[in-house]
Amino acid sequence: MSDIFERLIKNYGPIGQHRERAHGYFAFPKLEGEIGSKMKFRGQEMIVWSLNNYLGLANHPAVRKADADASAKYGLALPMGARMMSGNSDLHERLEAELASFEHKEDAILMNYGYQGIMSAIDAICGRHDVVVYDAECHACIIDGLRMLAGHRFVYKHNDIEDCEKQLLRAQALIDKQQSGGILVITEGVFGMAGDQGKIKEVVDLKNKFSFRLLVDDAHGFGTLGKTGAGAGEEQGCQDGIDLYFSTFAKSMASIGAFMAGPKTIIDYIRYNIRSQIFAKSLPMPFVVGNLKRLELLRTQTDLKDKLWKNALALQKGLKERGFDIGKTDSVVTPVYMKGGVEEATLMVMDLRENYKIFCSIVVYPVIPKGHIIYRLIPTADHSQEEIDLTLKAFSETKAKLDAGAYKAEEIPDMANK
Repeated sequence: MSDIFERLIKNYGPIGQHRERAHGYFAFPKLEGEIGSKMKFRGQEMIVWSLNNYLGLANHPAVRKADADASAKYGLALPMGARMMSGNSDLHERLEAELASFEHKEDAILMNYGYQGIMSAIDAICGRHDVVVYDAECHACIIDGLRMLAGHRFVYKHNDIEDCEKQLLRAQALIDKQQSGGILVITEGVFGMAGDQGKIKEVVDLKNKFSFRLLVDDAHGFGTLGKTGAGAGEEQGCQDGIDLYFSTFAKSMASIGAFMAGPKTIIDYIRYNIRSQIFAKSLPMPFVVGNLKRLELLRTQTDLKDKLWKNALALQKGLKERGFDIGKTDSVVTPVYMKGGVEEATLMVMDLRENYKIFCSIVVYPVIPKGHIIYRLIPTADHSQEEIDLTLKAFSETKAKLDAGAYKAEEIPDMANK
């Protein structure tokens, strides 16, 4: 019998294999200073396009005051214990009620984190005879939730409603054969990598042919889409057709926590059966109070969403005018698709950071196929037109270098923290 650690040491994985050269620069970088459109990286001020601080609430004066006042009043320990046992409060319930009202649902449940929250919710909802039909590009948290699924799962091609219908037919056939179980369809309001909205309205329309319930993960749509900011369902005019609406506070709210909203009877079931919340400490009071303030600003200061979209559209228009491929995004998430290897991508990142003072996230193999590069730009309400113009100039110049072969290399440069 071998030591279980031996295999881990021999193979650190496709990304981990670069850790000795990448740590602290290409992976696990440290941004310092006040959260905003400009921060410091290794002592240099950068224009930052890597933070999901969509509405700029992270450093909003009212938010900072609410966070500070709540921390001073309650500390970080209160309430102690899981909510079911000793960790509930009027403020937790108030936040749930306000979120439910905002999303036009009967009830909502708070969760400590989005990733483990939706994983655990799927586990609570689905039994061994149930079938889940889900979009191929669903977030990792959904995929990991489905790994725990005792029942069956069928995946449909990304945003392909015809294929979704085919998988629903397969699911229905299995349910009929078993003579037990139900169907849950899962998609996203906004797909965080490509920025395209899920075809929620078209999925809802399939309820005319099939019997299923719909769960939408709208982490990137909440606060950014819809007339009031209620998300992709509101944007597409089909919020009523979403049975369970999920979002995290980590994006537009610039905070910690998550929630799921839906029918009171179902939310109550989840509340009493979701293991990640039943067996975990309650969300600390400063986060609850801070999230109440953030939700208030999201609802009342609509100019923040207007500024976000003004910046997003200016950035996307500028990229397209310069010949960049930004795919089919119809959200503020702005991907930029290029050709090149991992080594070229790292040198291009270095050039952007060291010579242009632009900090943005890059996606390469194994997340996407070999030979492809995706820059994922996240505009916020904090960005200025000057910062957008400087970024467009930097992208034009570095893309020209990439096409000319200036970033060719045998291996990624050694930029790790030593």
